Amino acid sequence: MAKYLLGVDNGSTMVKAAVFDTEGNELATAGRKVQHTFPKSDQAECDMNQLWADTAAVIKDSIAKSGVDASDIVGVSCTGHGNGMYLIDNDGKPARPAVCLSDTRGRKYIEEWTEANTLDTIIHKTTQAIWPLQPNAILRWMKDNEPEVLENTAWFFCCKDFIRFQLTGEAFIERTDMSGTSLINVVTGEYDDEVLETWGLLDLKRIMPPIKGSAEICGTVTAEASAQTGLAEGTPVAGGLFDIDACGLSCSMTDETELCMVAGTWGNNQYIAKEPVVSKDVFMTSCYSIPGYYLILEGSSTSASNLEWMVSQFFEADKELLGQRSSDKSIFALCDDLVAETTAAGSGLTFLPYLYGSPVSLDAKGVFFGLDGRHTRGDVLRAVFEGIIFGHYWHVERLLQFRDMPEHIRLTGGAARSDVWAQMFADIFQTSVEIPAGTELGALGSAIAAAVAVGVYDSYDSACTAMAKIARVYSPNAELADVYAKKYARYKKLIDILQPHWADMAWKVED
Repeated sequence: MAKYLLGVDNGSTMVKAAVFDTEGNELATAGRKVQHTFPKSDQAECDMNQLWADTAAVIKDSIAKSGVDASDIVGVSCTGHGNGMYLIDNDGKPARPAVCLSDTRGRKYIEEWTEANTLDTIIHKTTQAIWPLQPNAILRWMKDNEPEVLENTAWFFCCKDFIRFQLTGEAFIERTDMSGTSLINVVTGEYDDEVLETWGLLDLKRIMPPIKGSAEICGTVTAEASAQTGLAEGTPVAGGLFDIDACGLSCSMTDETELCMVAGTWGNNQYIAKEPVVSKDVFMTSCYSIPGYYLILEGSSTSASNLEWMVSQFFEADKELLGQRSSDKSIFALCDDLVAETTAAGSGLTFLPYLYGSPVSLDAKGVFFGLDGRHTRGDVLRAVFEGIIFGHYWHVERLLQFRDMPEHIRLTGGAARSDVWAQMFADIFQTSVEIPAGTELGALGSAIAAAVAVGVYDSYDSACTAMAKIARVYSPNAELADVYAKKYARYKKLIDILQPHWADMAWKVED
């Protein structure tokens, strides 16, 4: 009997599901856009019941498209965006809307803790920066603003843990996700009263579920979930993993030699090591899905979402025209063509990709610098492409304090679908760029964890060897090294010039 695996990926913008065979071949996928609401200018939420309904629907759709008998799916695993807040009340229902990835209501607490150097007292345990979307800040906001909700709360979850709860009815939280929240001791991978007390949250330890590993079985599909998803009742569900870990597994990141990049909604740059990096110069060290390893990450919301904004705001007419022509060309392929008509040396336009946040200041905003009347749409798009890669380079430079430059980079996310953009990554980094096979790599990483959990493979190493493959390789053009070095130096100089002025120039958006 053939065996299959199902991976679910709850991202900040899309929920996706995919069915795989045990060699990692993607048989069918389905997805839906996550629906957000914005109650105030600093708040982003989603209806948890709607999120579950959409997730159940894409699971059912992917199984139907695959033609696989649900009883042949031997394991399920979920991944999802980290941080945010998903609360379950004492009746097992959502306690309030979820807090999603672009929410900044916790900023006041981050600023207060930063001013008081609070992180200095605890970073040897939390091993990461603090920022407004982390649950330490959001839960403190809840204590001050919605204490009645917390009184009726039974469980705190990360996104994918909520989905697993809906599948199984069992309340657990998984270690890799929890290790990115500043709520546990990352070095030990367990709860720590000193950590919770530092944020004034020790009384909320009662809502923190038991911690499980990525490849631990955390229940089976219930009859109710079976009816909603089309999965067979009793199918084992693994603990799952943080989306950055899922990306790592789909890139076959099983030892210290690899460096993986995600150029998607967030720009993540990461590697793994057997010793945690504890430094303010690193955004995050968290527990990796492979026991005995830590994931060291530099990242921010400065990646491909900036291009999506550009396309949605300025290329709608082109999208309509392509549709009228019944063209197979996508709007992003058109962007590639426009960029390909330009040259690296031909445009002095610089873009800071800070439309959705920045690692240099909470007040930093997106910037086009050097724009004049000779510039074309292609020049503007090239600046966006380059600016996003320079954002990744800025983060990688911080990682290189702790490791050597790798022989190659494994690139995933929206940028990896573009030959033009992937080549530009290789040329700017002057390192070969490898593109993993498949379209839903978060779901693939989940499926790899499920394969280990149910014993299809006896280790992550053997599972990744069998299921994670490389589709394309891009070699750097050495002739462009000096051009891009000068452009990157200009990018960093612009940041330095603006750094003292971000707060003064900030514009308050009124509700």
